[in-house]
Amino acid sequence: MRLWLSALLMVIGSMAMAAEAACRADRIELRGDFGLAAFRIEVAQTPDERARGLMFREYMAPGAGMLFVFERTGPVAFWMENTLIPLDMIFVDEAGTVSHIHHNAIPHDRTPIPGGDAVRYVLEINGGMARALGIDVGAELRHPAILQKAAVWPC
Repeated sequence: MRLWLSALLMVIGSMAMAAEAACRADRIELRGDFGLAAFRIEVAQTPDERARGLMFREYMAPGAGMLFVFERTGPVAFWMENTLIPLDMIFVDEAGTVSHIHHNAIPHDRTPIPGGDAVRYVLEINGGMARALGIDVGAELRHPAILQKAAVWPC
């Protein structure tokens, strides 16, 4: 019995270490009815990083993206001025749950794209990718920048 319990604890510990290893600053994971998806990301945390975002980039790899992290939860809006590639904007609440998706934002468009009133994070990926993967409202994100005490899918 003692040997079995030790083996079980080792398996649980290995699973926990694997889950922790999956949470890295340069990777974000999403889960939902579509299954699992992961992207290599850059994180925009400072006001300057968020202001520049993905502007002036001519290309972004299909498995890449940018996570915008805000200090407070609240209303946010984005625009596409100086952005050269179409983007899907995935708006996420404080717990890491997708609350709104704006598909295929138009390059160079200055029209504000509101994300809602309770946004803490925004994930930008290539335009069309969210629909292609089946990412929808209610999907959950996992990343170290998401407040772990509030996270629906903690690291």
